[in-house]
Amino acid sequence: MPELPEIEVTCRSLAPLQGARVQGLHLGKPLRWPLGVAPERLAGAEVAAPLRRGKYLWLPLSGAAGGLLWHLGMSGALVFHPAAGALAPAGPHDHADLVTDLGTLRLTDPRRFGAVIWSPAMDAGVAGTLLARLGPEPFDPLLTPARFHTALKGRRTAVKVALMGGELVVGAGNIYASEALFRAGIAPTTPCMRIGPVRAARLLAAVREVLGDAIAAGGSTLRNYRSGAGEAGRFQWLAQVYGREGQPCLRCGTAIRRTVQAQRATFHCPVCQRG
Repeated sequence: MPELPEIEVTCRSLAPLQGARVQGLHLGKPLRWPLGVAPERLAGAEVAAPLRRGKYLWLPLSGAAGGLLWHLGMSGALVFHPAAGALAPAGPHDHADLVTDLGTLRLTDPRRFGAVIWSPAMDAGVAGTLLARLGPEPFDPLLTPARFHTALKGRRTAVKVALMGGELVVGAGNIYASEALFRAGIAPTTPCMRIGPVRAARLLAAVREVLGDAIAAGGSTLRNYRSGAGEAGRFQWLAQVYGREGQPCLRCGTAIRRTVQAQRATFHCPVCQRG
């Protein structure tokens, strides 16, 4: 599933779309949620700078046009095709084409868990409801180690599951939670309430470090993800534990183990990571 790094990379790569004039929005098969507005209402609006919140991308539109909230679901990609290049007709997995005078922004999602939703503002309508549920951003300076530790203290849940839930911090999905816990030296099954302030600070730093490294590497491409410029991510080749079951730990040489938590694969080193 595209997580925070993939959405951040997509958001940054859509800079060429800023200032474009919307000519139309063409929808394919129904997605997770309805659009919420007549597509023709968006015509003539000017696209402003895209923003990211958690795993959502907000594309502001000028005037009363509001904006479009995009979600890539389990397998989606949002790619901008400049007007100067040839664009193939929409295929069976292409579900939304935002056509502008500068090119077309296309949402491709084989599993159709993604979405494009209109709202009058980022903090109003459906967008406001969805975004209000999210936890703090990982790079927000207000998310201090003390605040992070306080959030951990009140939970009995295994820390890996809690990280994936997005309430402690948004964006630390399956790959990045496994990697952050390895860097912090914490076993993924450790109950949150057993993590003291020192280890909490170390974990928060590891989450930020992993997400930062993933953004720099263009995100992770395990199946269909591409950036807004159509480029695959490279972080999967840099992972120290994820996807390395049976291979030697890069620190101690012990075989990496794979377990299942909350129906997701977890990878860890049984020696370097302690409960």
